Amino acid sequence: MSIFVSPTDDIPRCGWCAATEDYIAYHDNEWGFPVGDDIRLFEKLCLESFQSGLSWRTILTKRENFRAAFAGFDFRKVAEFDDTDVERLLNDAGIVRHRGKITAVINNAQRCCELVESEGSLAAYVWGFEPQDEGTEPQTRSTSDASVALSKDLKKRGWRFVGPTTAYAFMQAMGLINDHAIGCASRDIATRARQSFVVPKA
Repeated sequence: MSIFVSPTDDIPRCGWCAATEDYIAYHDNEWGFPVGDDIRLFEKLCLESFQSGLSWRTILTKRENFRAAFAGFDFRKVAEFDDTDVERLLNDAGIVRHRGKITAVINNAQRCCELVESEGSLAAYVWGFEPQDEGTEPQTRSTSDASVALSKDLKKRGWRFVGPTTAYAFMQAMGLINDHAIGCASRDIATRARQSFVVPKA
């Protein structure tokens, strides 16, 4: 765990922000802040699966292209994608052209529709896996008991490309845990955001 102090504003941030300027706005405005919107949650699960084996910067810089290609990650629309859409996506240079990951997103959209039908919302479902206190220092692990449980249950429901590491990165980003580094200016802000956040219920 490390801290990066930007020379442009002297604000202490998580050390991973030092890798590229592209990370700073994402870190300050999104990463670690609680999300209760089904579309955003589904999008993040999809983008985390695309990141597997790649850097997050690669995905972040292509995020708008992904959104355009996958109907804004509206899972009800993506669930209707067919073989023609798969070929379209494989020819889209603006995204990561990996057949397995593309077909996984379509499959997961279909499974998401089923999940919402049974659980009420994707948000209510994923927030049911929020850990209460896992007692570890921020950014010292890549999986957790909660991420293993989420991954296992999603796979049981037929989701693909949702391993424990992907699930943990999703939980970090969507605010189910506050993994901002000790000393990062966003840590307390994220804590306050979580305190005022109303956990979605089915």
